[in-house]
Amino acid sequence: MAGANDKARFYLEQSIPELQELERKKIFTKEEITSVAKKRSDFEHKLNARGSQPSDYARYAEYEMNLESLRRKRIKRMGTKTSGHVGQRRIFFILDRATKKFHGDVALWMQYVEYARKHKANKKISQILASVLRLHPTKPELWIYAANYAMDVQGDISEARSYMQRGLRFCKTSRNLWLEYAKLETIYVAKITARRRILGLERDYPERDQISVADDDSSDAVALPILTAMDVNPDLQEDESIDWVALQNLSATPALSGTIPMTIFDTAMRQFPGDDALGKKFFDMVAEFEGIPCLNRILQHIVSSLTITYPTRATALSCFIRQPMIGINTKSPEFPGGLRTVLVRLKSMMQTTLSSDSSQKPSCQRSALAHQMIDWLIFILDVEGLDSDIHKVLAMTLKKTWTQYLDELQQGTGEGVNQTAELLECLKSHGRRELAEIGLVSALQKWPDHPHLLIIRDNVIIQASRN
Repeated sequence: MAGANDKARFYLEQSIPELQELERKKIFTKEEITSVAKKRSDFEHKLNARGSQPSDYARYAEYEMNLESLRRKRIKRMGTKTSGHVGQRRIFFILDRATKKFHGDVALWMQYVEYARKHKANKKISQILASVLRLHPTKPELWIYAANYAMDVQGDISEARSYMQRGLRFCKTSRNLWLEYAKLETIYVAKITARRRILGLERDYPERDQISVADDDSSDAVALPILTAMDVNPDLQEDESIDWVALQNLSATPALSGTIPMTIFDTAMRQFPGDDALGKKFFDMVAEFEGIPCLNRILQHIVSSLTITYPTRATALSCFIRQPMIGINTKSPEFPGGLRTVLVRLKSMMQTTLSSDSSQKPSCQRSALAHQMIDWLIFILDVEGLDSDIHKVLAMTLKKTWTQYLDELQQGTGEGVNQTAELLECLKSHGRRELAEIGLVSALQKWPDHPHLLIIRDNVIIQASRN
């Protein structure tokens, strides 16, 4: 025990000059300095004694963070100058000791790296990430964090890719890591697209001013104008020129044409054969990036792959149905045409027998497809500024699809009680109380004593009494 006391005393003695300076410059009062010294003594003795826990280090670090924040506020208010980053170094020292003693505690590592990130200690962050990834290479969330940091903060796509690819060597069975890798590449495409638009490289120009990169009309390459160097830099001579063809060809590179996300998707689907739900997650992730030029190309690749591999699965069919409206603004002239195509596909798919899928009953697939489309229809109906006629059509489609879902339920071939309860909650929370009440009656006939359904029923009754 003497050894622990000596070590605690040693660490406390190192902070004496700092406390003396704080008292001398009247940043803290004598009573406050005494309180700080006592608190630190308690923490140090606890940390250096046997049986210390990761939470002890976390609380100590949090206390020092709060103390440093208070010190900075008082210095700013009083206009006093003090020695540099003493408090920050102390916090780093505590967290460094914590991760060395409890190197298996990922939460401590994350507290360490988050503090360094908050104070923009980039060199320290690189050291921390290198250490934690060396100790925990099978934690996919750490590789994702490191890649996102490299991309978002450092703006280094090469480093981010390196983290993702190294992570996949250790965590090949992590579905989330594959998804995040594809998302990272799609974010990169979105950022480059935004920069090109700022520079005016994606505007429409007269046909005579365009350079064709590909011969076929389906190319995703963006035609760029032929400009003179004077348009870019007035200081140049008129006979000097810029290689705009090379700049144009950037659109056809794998990084910008969507080839990399598609390759990641293909590799992931080979890694997880039979997982159509993963394919839908890829589809939904890519669909969020509405502004990228290669959006339709990537989505078409995903839909084609899913419908070929899983031609009768509800997940694949829901992606196929929704595809025509992805990336189209509800107020654009193309929206009614896209909606018409979606409704035609929905009607056709719901009438399909789906008899070739041996893994699930056809009616179960129809019920699952109806569930996914009901979720999507509710989302579209909640969009502000939707045309009244379009809103009416969507509301009728929602009612019809919900009726088909309930018909499958009554026949005993629909989804289970949990999925049905989930839909009832969704309808109720989005103001579709009439549809929810109709569905609740059907659900209670099938599962009269299920607690979740009874709770929904009671909530509906209470809400109706208030109205």
